[in-house]
Formats: sequence, C-alpha cells, structure tokens
Amino acid sequence: MKIIVCVKQVPLTGDVALHPEKYTLLRQSALGMLNPYDKEAMEMALALREKHGGQIYVLSMGPEQAREILRECLAMGADEAVLLNDPCFSGSDTLATSYILAAGVRKLGGANLILCGQCALDGSTAQVGPELAAQLDFVQITRGINIDIESDILTVQRKTENGLEWLTASLPALVTILQAPQSSRLPTVKGAIRAKNKEIPAWNAVDLAVSRNSIGISGSPTRVRRIATPFVNTAVSCQLITGQTPEQSARVLIGKLRENLIL
Repeated sequence: MKIIVCVKQVPLTGDVALHPEKYTLLRQSALGMLNPYDKEAMEMALALREKHGGQIYVLSMGPEQAREILRECLAMGADEAVLLNDPCFSGSDTLATSYILAAGVRKLGGANLILCGQCALDGSTAQVGPELAAQLDFVQITRGINIDIESDILTVQRKTENGLEWLTASLPALVTILQAPQSSRLPTVKGAIRAKNKEIPAWNAVDLAVSRNSIGISGSPTRVRRIATPFVNTAVSCQLITGQTPEQSARVLIGKLRENLIL
C-alpha cells in the first residue's frame, strides 16, 4: 500500500505576522511547527503501515524551512519526503494549494490512500483536503478518527457534531484526520539520525508542470478584503448579586440578564 501524507508547517501560536497589503502570512519570519492535525494524520499512516505494510510518502508545500517538519515526519518513520517549493507558490489560497499538491501526488505516481490533517491551525478552513480529493477524483471522507482496510475497502470511523459515523469506500481515497486512535509516537534516535541524513528533493513549478495562471495570488480566487483585531473592552465592572435565599438571588440574576438583553 502506498500512503501519501500531506503536511504543513504552521507558525507557533502568537508568532504571526501578516503582509500589510496582501494579508498573507509572512512565513519566513515566523518560527514554525508541524500542524498538530497533520501529526495525527502521520500517526494514522504509521499505524496502517504496521498493519498492512507499504510505504509512506510525506508531501508539503511551503518555504525552505518547511524541510524541518518533513525531517520530523521522517524521524517518526516516513519512508520518503518531498518539498514543493517555488516563490510563485506564495499567496496560494486553498484552491491553488490543492492544485499544486495534486500535481505533487501525480508526480509521485499517485497513491492508494492520501491522509491530510482535518485543518491547519493558521487558516482553519478545512478546505485543502476535500479540494485535493476533487482535483484527483478521489473518494473523500472527513473528520476521521479510525481507519480499517480490507480487500481495498476502506472503513472510516468519523466524529461529527452529532456523534460517530462509520463510512465505507473503495480505494483510492482521501481521508482528513481529526485524531488518531493512539497518541503520536516520538521520533527515535535512530529515526532522527536517518532523517538528518535523508535527502529531501524540492520540486518547483516547472518540475510539477503547473499552470502559472492557477497558482499564487494571481491564481487564487479568494480575496481577503480586510483583517482587523476585534475590539476588546477591558473596562470590566463587577456586580455582586445577593439575596436572602438562593432562589431570590437567581431571580435577581435572571432579571439583570434580561435587562441587558443577554436572555
């Protein structure tokens, strides 16, 4: 079985800067980490390989420093890793990103199963996985928390707002992972040494044979008109609600909430 895991380097929480005009993240100036949901997807891939055999390829679109998270995945146990890197990829929205990732998947020769994190911490759109599935004409299942495979039939347990569902589909397929059944494993010393010495190829727009009209800001239909920090009123006043009995205190509290249109 051939599994491709798509991962992303996201800024450390609080270490975020935006381009003043394009409203895109300035990733070169930010310290990065492996997106937590992608780490769950990586753990799911490792568990599936232990059970069914095969190879795990890790794919990431990002700047040069994204090699750090690819080496982290290699240290966890991935077999191969590829970086998709080109200055013209900068500013790509989810549609352009999925187009570039699809080109990377095709250049790798396709896959039986593609795993993506449910969403990325920096954008939290949860769009890239489903859009990548559409680009490749793969069956897609989102919010997976467990996967079983038997005779090219995929069974996915997924978590929804209303509970748990079990869905089946034929391979090839793409699943976005909300959480792996077990905690993500730590890299071993042997894995870290192997990852440090492993060559990670980088493919650019020419290597991927992608259209310049479909990548970057010019190839992204999404337009961010404005980003602003919400106003937070720090002048907070407190009022102590008292009554002779708990019931009376509750009635006074409900009256205050209604008076302020909270109830």
